Amino acid sequence: MIQELPADRLRRTVDPGSLGISTTQDLKPLEGIIGQRRALSALRFGLGIQEIGFNIYVAGPAGIGKMTAVRSFLEEEARRKETPADCCYLYNFEDPYQPRACRLRPGEGRQLQQDMKSLIDHVKAEVPKAFESEEYAAKQDEIVKGVEKERTQILEQLAEKATKGGLAIQTTPFGVVVVPVLGGRPLTDNELRGLPEQARTDLEKRRDALQDELKAALKQVRELERGAREKLNALDKQITLFIIEGLIDDLLEKYAETSQVVEYLRSVQENLLENIQALKTGTASTPSPQVPAQAPPQPPDATLKRYEVNVFVDNARREGAPVVVELNPTYNNLFGRVEKETMMGMLYTDFTMIKPGSLHMANGGYLVLRMEDILKNYFCWDDLKRALRSREVRIEEPAERLGFLVTKTLRPQPVALDVKVIIVGRSLFYYLLHAYDEEFPELFKVKADFDTRTDWSDGNIRDFLSFLRTLCGKENLKDLDAGAAAKLLEQAARIAEDQEKLSMHFGAVADLVREAHFWAKHDESPHITTTHVQKAIDEKIYRSNLIQERIQEMIARGTILVDTRGTASGQVNGLSVYNLGDYEFGRPSRITASAVPGREGVVDIEREVQMGGPIHTKGVLILSGYLAQHYARDKVLTLAARLVFEQSYEGVEGDSASSTELYALLSALSGLPVRQGIAVTGSVNQRGEVQAIGGVNQKIEGFYDVCRTNGLAGDQGVMIPKSNAANLMLREDVVDAVRSGAFHIWPVATIDEGIEVLTGVPAGVRGEDGKFPVGTVGALVEKRLLEFTESVRSLGTGADKGAKKSQGMGVKRPEAGRRNRAE
Repeated sequence: MIQELPADRLRRTVDPGSLGISTTQDLKPLEGIIGQRRALSALRFGLGIQEIGFNIYVAGPAGIGKMTAVRSFLEEEARRKETPADCCYLYNFEDPYQPRACRLRPGEGRQLQQDMKSLIDHVKAEVPKAFESEEYAAKQDEIVKGVEKERTQILEQLAEKATKGGLAIQTTPFGVVVVPVLGGRPLTDNELRGLPEQARTDLEKRRDALQDELKAALKQVRELERGAREKLNALDKQITLFIIEGLIDDLLEKYAETSQVVEYLRSVQENLLENIQALKTGTASTPSPQVPAQAPPQPPDATLKRYEVNVFVDNARREGAPVVVELNPTYNNLFGRVEKETMMGMLYTDFTMIKPGSLHMANGGYLVLRMEDILKNYFCWDDLKRALRSREVRIEEPAERLGFLVTKTLRPQPVALDVKVIIVGRSLFYYLLHAYDEEFPELFKVKADFDTRTDWSDGNIRDFLSFLRTLCGKENLKDLDAGAAAKLLEQAARIAEDQEKLSMHFGAVADLVREAHFWAKHDESPHITTTHVQKAIDEKIYRSNLIQERIQEMIARGTILVDTRGTASGQVNGLSVYNLGDYEFGRPSRITASAVPGREGVVDIEREVQMGGPIHTKGVLILSGYLAQHYARDKVLTLAARLVFEQSYEGVEGDSASSTELYALLSALSGLPVRQGIAVTGSVNQRGEVQAIGGVNQKIEGFYDVCRTNGLAGDQGVMIPKSNAANLMLREDVVDAVRSGAFHIWPVATIDEGIEVLTGVPAGVRGEDGKFPVGTVGALVEKRLLEFTESVRSLGTGADKGAKKSQGMGVKRPEAGRRNRAE
């Protein structure tokens, strides 16, 4: 006879006194991560190896604290690493459309920015003063007057020579020309033609000769003016260089170890000397190359702005390596952008508007991303792989990738990338990417798999309680007393569905603590007690169990037929689980079987109308193997049986009802009635072994609620797989009912044990003669199958021709609604 499970094996209870605390305030805050040794080992390995491609994918379901654990672990690791260099963008004097990226020691970026600002402020203040000084004006006048004097002498000598030759030098809109004169006035063309031919020819020769001398004189004047300009420019450069050279030399000495800065400072000095006119006024002399030619006037100091420093990434105040968690990885947020401003309705930009992305901010450290968020944003995944592969990050316009026309903009030089990327996501994404993205295995070679539960051990219990202490401290919640902490430990075991495990779904536990805090605050209690935790559990169920209550109401009214008393042949109460997202509950369903002579075998009506899932179908097909193994070893199985979930209006999936269907079939074949006060769950294999299933607690509680509504008779209960006994964490009211004898739990390992519980008749074992003992279930079933064989044989093959297999009926698959889970 199968022994029932005693009440003390139906739930793991925690004695509050065994915790050794009065409240969680007595504990230290949690240090480290609870129970994730495998994941932590993978993280340490992935962070320790520097070769390309050893980025990390953190896999696991939502709500187990992956992101929190990863961030905590990375921050601890980052404190032991060196602070990465600053990154600056500098004006490129050779190609203004490609600003130069420059790396400096931490804090030097901000120093260089201030040094350049001081330099430009000094130049803006001192250069105009120098060019307004009397000494500069005197030197300028000296150069100009010297040129004017020589120019006047050359032109006067030429004019004197012209006068002696009867000519004059005249300035016209078309240039300087030589014209003949007579009586002190220039001759007109008519007067020139009226002269004798000899006089006219002589005059033209003198004019042509003087014209050549005039060209030579004008060339000499231009050379004088060019020389004057060069002297003036040299004077300007001398004055400007006197002002800036000392400051530039100081900066060159200060940043001598950074070759990029040294090269930049020399270019700044050269460019300052080339833009003296802009320095005199402090405004732009020419349009900036970043702005289209048709652009409106730029802001003041546009030319001087090129000497600023864009501190792209500033690590001056950082200690250790950066840890960046990007929760919104859009393309711009991840890879940076070039901002633009409007002026008079037009866009303009410059290198100071280049803004970093998360990859830049995490450079030299760690970047944490959520897989789901990356896949939702266009181009992010492909460009992230490209950046990791090339070890550099480029700032580009994403609109160009879509084929849109964009305004001409900057193309900043790429920044060298040295970052460890940690992606957090579901395991499904990891498997899909590993199978279909050939670059993924090359770039993410380390998988850190987070477990959903951990062992029930003293160390893990202590860490769990420390987690509660840390949660209450961080969120300013009331402390939990020992009873509340014990209740939460029990609830963690229930979520894990294992008496020897603790659930790692810290999100659900934390929500429960927050709600218990609400009820403790409502009661003005100094601490969260067991009552408040139980209140939080009950209220959460109440908010979600409307459908469950409606189903139980229909069962109580007889709308849904479920018997909880008496006996019936070929009819067994099966158990299934409904998943409503945030809430699961069990409900009984009537499963019936019929058996007549025939050759169709065991037919699953759910499958025939395409309402059964593949796992459920597999479970039913196993029944034929069981019958053949046990009752038709030396004969043909002639049977036409039908199995169905009565009043099922949605799809059925899972194999946890396969043992129930087999019990119904055995009852129909043997004619033995089955106790209707017992509900059954468990899958079965072809050898008749009952296998473990999921949702055992919800299934037991669902049937208990129905029995309690209809009235407990003392002989009701649930039959479960023996291997599920360790998964029991039943509600306290169910445990109390078992303790009082009003409800029962039977663990069975085989179909033979189960059929004996249901019918009260031994299953029977074949003797040496190969036969079952008389009166046993096996004997009755075998007898009925022999009768079926004889009946089919007597009918002959003609009757078989009219039999149509239900698989050939061409039943169209209906639109399936929600499927109840029965695994």
